Amino acid sequence: MSRPLLLITTPMPDVVVDGCRDRFEIEQLWTHDDPADLLESRGEEVRAVATTGGFPMDDELMARLPRLEIVANSGVGYDAVDTATANRRGVVVTNTPGVLDEEVADTALALLIMAVRQLSRAERYLRDGQWPEGPFPLSPSSLAGRTVGVLGLGRIGEAIARRVEACGLEVAYHNRRRKDGVPYRYYDSPLAMAREVDTLVVTVPGGAETRHVVDRDVLEALGPDGVLINVARGSVVDEHALIDLLGSGRLLGAGLDVFEDEPHVPEALRRMEHVVLLPHVGSASRPTRAAMAQLVVDNLHAWFDGRPPLTPVPETPVPARDGRRG
Repeated sequence: MSRPLLLITTPMPDVVVDGCRDRFEIEQLWTHDDPADLLESRGEEVRAVATTGGFPMDDELMARLPRLEIVANSGVGYDAVDTATANRRGVVVTNTPGVLDEEVADTALALLIMAVRQLSRAERYLRDGQWPEGPFPLSPSSLAGRTVGVLGLGRIGEAIARRVEACGLEVAYHNRRRKDGVPYRYYDSPLAMAREVDTLVVTVPGGAETRHVVDRDVLEALGPDGVLINVARGSVVDEHALIDLLGSGRLLGAGLDVFEDEPHVPEALRRMEHVVLLPHVGSASRPTRAAMAQLVVDNLHAWFDGRPPLTPVPETPVPARDGRRG
């Protein structure tokens, strides 16, 4: 029996190719000079896709892959995959929750401390040779005494809340619904929470439903001592409003790992000394990315072994399995 054809859309850790080589025939789309030609010549054979959050798996692409059965996305966020189209076509979508929670939570806490204490600015001060001219100015705020609102208390949000709580800070949260067994204060809207906290950490999924959920009103409600931390998706924050409030002193600072038009970051943000900017590296350590890649492999093997996928996304109705797939 011929091996199923796996299409890998973007560069991924060697774990994916090494883990799939024996079971699948593999085409790596990103290595082809003319990806469209590959899709034209072999699209009808593709039965599985391994992809990452930066590659759009939309209706147009899936139409060119009529035998597609599963899209294995590396990352918790999967907003680049059109799950409605996938469902209509009977395509299972998986992601990689759990294995990156602690790494992203560490990044969020680092961004919080760096933004509040302006530590990136202090490091630049030293590297630029300014210390002999005088001590670095006192930071305008402190971590102590802050109240942190977590927008999206999923696995990552809870990992962040534990870290923040260990720092002695009060924690609040907003979800679409209250979570049982959670000791933190719950608010029924982002705006209601923003009015009661001075620090907002964003961990909600991307996509149309959450676009600009952190809008101008929410940002203004944080007040002039407010700090925004975003390790979710750039689309969930109104970037223009954020720039305006940071530039006018109506927001103290921000720590951002994600942006609306990655990898393009507005020059206005890049010029701001009181903003910490990272190039979407929340989960970007070798051990964590390897674990994510292994979960991609495990989902693919499970599906073609005739078992349910390990981590289907909530929108995916997983059909009953009836034995091995070819």
